[in-house]
Amino acid sequence: MLTPRTWTVALVVLWGAGAGLAEDLAPDVGEVLLSRQLAEARDLVVGDVVRFAIDPSGAGARPYRVAGIYEPVPDPFRLTAKRYEVRFHLPDLIELTGVADDPQAAEAVTRINVALEDPSDADAFARDLGARIPNLVVRRARAPTDGTDPFLVLERFHVAIAAVTVIGSAAFLLALMVMRSEERRETAGILRLIGFSRPRILLEIFVEGLLVAGAGTLFGLALAAAMQDLFNRFFQWHYDTALVFVRVTPGIAVKCVAISVPLGVVAGLVASWTLLRRNIMALLKR
Repeated sequence: MLTPRTWTVALVVLWGAGAGLAEDLAPDVGEVLLSRQLAEARDLVVGDVVRFAIDPSGAGARPYRVAGIYEPVPDPFRLTAKRYEVRFHLPDLIELTGVADDPQAAEAVTRINVALEDPSDADAFARDLGARIPNLVVRRARAPTDGTDPFLVLERFHVAIAAVTVIGSAAFLLALMVMRSEERRETAGILRLIGFSRPRILLEIFVEGLLVAGAGTLFGLALAAAMQDLFNRFFQWHYDTALVFVRVTPGIAVKCVAISVPLGVVAGLVASWTLLRRNIMALLKR
C-alpha cells in the first residue's frame, strides 16, 4: 500500500462556488474530502469549490469540488494539532505535487507499507529485503515490544499512580475505621456482656462492612459512569477531537469491585478486632 506524503498546500476558497462553477472551471474537476475541522474553519460545505496549490502564494492553483467531509481518526500524538487535512485521489495528488522538470517524479514513492500474512516473519522479511535492495530502510510499522512504546509507558505510570493511591487510601480508611470502632466501644462491651462471643460480633461487623463497602463501590462506579460523558465532552470540545479520554469498561468495574470491597471489609475487621481483644470492663470504662 502506498503511503502519500504530507504536503503543505495553499487553500483558496471560491466563496459561494457550487457544482456549476466547477464544471465551468474544468470539465474534469477533481474531488476531495475535507476534515471536519478544516471545513468548519473555512465555512465549507459539500459541493463548494476550492483551489489548492503547493506555492503558498496560490500560484498554479487547481480547482477541486468538496465531495464530502470526514472526521479524522483520533490520534493521541496529535492531540493539540489542528487537523486541517485534505484527502485527494492519488492521480490528483500526483498531478498537484508533481515536478514538471522531473519526468520520473510521478513514479517516485518515499514509503511503502507491506502487510505480511504471518507477522512473525517480519524480521526475516526485513533482513532479506534489505539485502536485496541497497540503501533501503526496512522497519516495523507496529508499536515496539521492547518497552519503549509510549502507550505502554503511560499505562505503567497509571498503574504506579493507582497503586500509590490505593495504599494511601487504605491507610486513611483504616484510621477512620479505628476511630469509628472507638466510638462504638460501649456498644461492643454491652454485646459482650449479654453473651455475644467475639466471633459472633466479628461476623456482624463483616456483614456490615460488606454492605457498606458494596454500597460505596456501586456509588463510585455510578458516579464515574455518569461523569465520563461530561469529561469526554469537555476535553473533546477543548481539543476539537473525537478522542475518548475516559471510558468505564466492565473490566475496570470488576477490578474496582475486586479491590474496594475486600479492602473495606478487611479494614473494618482489623479495626474491630483491636477493640474486641480488650476485656469487657475496659470496653465499659469500668
